[in-house]
Amino acid sequence: MCGIVGIFNHSTNGSPITERILNAMSDEIRHRGPDDSGVFISPDYHVGFAFRRLSIVDLSSAGHQPMSTCDGAVWLVFNGEIYNHLAIRKDLESKGYQYRSRTDTETILYAYMEYGLDFINKLYGMFAIAIWDSRIDQLILVRDRIGIKPVYYTLQHNSLLFASEIKAILKHPQVNCQLNIQGMYDYLSLLITPPVESLFQGIYKLEAGHYLTIDRKGNIHKEKYWDLNHQTEYFNPEQYSDESFCIENIRRLLRDSIKLRMMSDVPFGVLLSGGIDSSLNVALMSEQMSRPVETFSVGYKDLERYNELAYARAISHQFETNHHEILLEEQDLIDFLPKMVWHQDEPNADPVCVPMYFVSKLARDSGTIVVQVGEGSDEQFAGYTHYLREIYFQRYYYQRLPSSAKNITYRILKKFRPNWVGTDYARRAAHGDAPFYGGALAFTEELKAKLATPKFSEISNASGRIASVYTNQLKRLMNADSFDSNFLQSMIYFEFKSRLAELLLMRVDKMSMATSIEARVPFLDHRLVEFSFRIPTALKIKNRIPKYILKRAAEGIIPNDIIYRKKQGFAAPVREWLRSGKLANFARSHIFESDLLKLNFLNTQFIDHMFTQHISGRINFDREIWNLLILCMWYDTFFSRKSL
Repeated sequence: MCGIVGIFNHSTNGSPITERILNAMSDEIRHRGPDDSGVFISPDYHVGFAFRRLSIVDLSSAGHQPMSTCDGAVWLVFNGEIYNHLAIRKDLESKGYQYRSRTDTETILYAYMEYGLDFINKLYGMFAIAIWDSRIDQLILVRDRIGIKPVYYTLQHNSLLFASEIKAILKHPQVNCQLNIQGMYDYLSLLITPPVESLFQGIYKLEAGHYLTIDRKGNIHKEKYWDLNHQTEYFNPEQYSDESFCIENIRRLLRDSIKLRMMSDVPFGVLLSGGIDSSLNVALMSEQMSRPVETFSVGYKDLERYNELAYARAISHQFETNHHEILLEEQDLIDFLPKMVWHQDEPNADPVCVPMYFVSKLARDSGTIVVQVGEGSDEQFAGYTHYLREIYFQRYYYQRLPSSAKNITYRILKKFRPNWVGTDYARRAAHGDAPFYGGALAFTEELKAKLATPKFSEISNASGRIASVYTNQLKRLMNADSFDSNFLQSMIYFEFKSRLAELLLMRVDKMSMATSIEARVPFLDHRLVEFSFRIPTALKIKNRIPKYILKRAAEGIIPNDIIYRKKQGFAAPVREWLRSGKLANFARSHIFESDLLKLNFLNTQFIDHMFTQHISGRINFDREIWNLLILCMWYDTFFSRKSL
């Protein structure tokens, strides 16, 4: 796991590439790779790569990057892990390739030499890859299928700059740093900017499952190389309706995924919440090991209802793990927030970033460098109870209710319950908007209309909605005929393309890398994802039991009282702490003193109203206040340059 940066001057008018600039960019993300660094500049000074290494496989200097072919024609920097690299290596060695290291980096290099761009389809893992091929004067950027590893890029001053984190790009002296107004409007609802965009104008995210090429003439080509409906393994469609067939293959694929992700030359463990996903990680890892699994859990002092420590301890006891715990207090969160915002790059309004950081730090402090986490399971197996609500809303209200009834319902709710989430559902139905926006939302359009000043609404979007590209994509995916009229499958597809890749996986990447550890995601092995995507709704939600088929697959591996207990979820007690003196005062001061408010985009009277209502306990505005707090702190960190 590493940090990568690079510059490609596709014109003779590009700014000079120097080792000083490349080092300044890579030093900004030193936390991603504290063990080694390297720089490459092409002989004609048109291409430069820099690299920060977190040593995981082959800890010797042979794993140094940037790495090149023996003749120096092709150079590569790579962030991530290729779990099947030994199998690919065996094939390449049979074709005559001679290795100088035991690294997966060298396998990527030779696979590209042998197979061209088709090499991507041979990789199992998480990766962000940059390749400079001087034979054809082409730069290639690749992001893994699911989007576990990030790639950001910008096109400015006849150059393309890329990096694992935006802050590295911003260290280039000629990069312009401007606020993306539409991105801010979208963030207020979605907790993150939509795919492709970022909150920095002109800085983009390479989408999951895509690669990008650019040549010396500045011609850019971006292509999707993988999607959820791809198939690595082929079965008859009828078999997916067979419960026993699905159970057998989920177990097989998950076992293999966890085994592959134990590839490491450094200590590894599991972040254990005590839920079904992390417990399966522990159980299936312990099958492969002769020593105890290292497990790590986080909880909260004086807020027992947020803690799952009893369940984590039960799993630890059953599988005899070497267990570690940390308990957080309100002041821990307050002290960490400035650092968190800096590590996030662009604001991520998921409060789980806080416990994710502290439990990752706990692992690092114990000497564990690699951990497995449970992200992605709820999305692919329909583990959220709100998916049921979304399905019923779409089926019985959105599709079947006459237009006149939809309009009347919306007008009544808007008048008497304007802050209720159901009012936004009614708005979508009345306006013909997409019935599903994502699994986590902060400001509804109704609330945003109160928050946004006329100036902000006019600049961001004349229609007063989330960016049209995003909403059009939503409408297309939520269409009743999409994915064989399977609305749940449509939701899962969109969650993978937006919230999972850009919110949940980025909270894992940014917070784990902030502590210099590598987080691996066995539930997001692309073979398991491809298989689970074809499992019908009737087996994902059965007898009103979310995640039914995975729970059945878990039986006999972990205890039933873990499998079938009420879902609690990995959370942070922001609602309670925003009613206490310390965090409420911290949030109020940082929001109202933020330079962001000087732009006259946000209605300060409505913000004050939210604080008053939330602190009094009359209306919960914790999501909205947290969203604004992170946004304001981010703006002041990156635009006002206020110190951490």
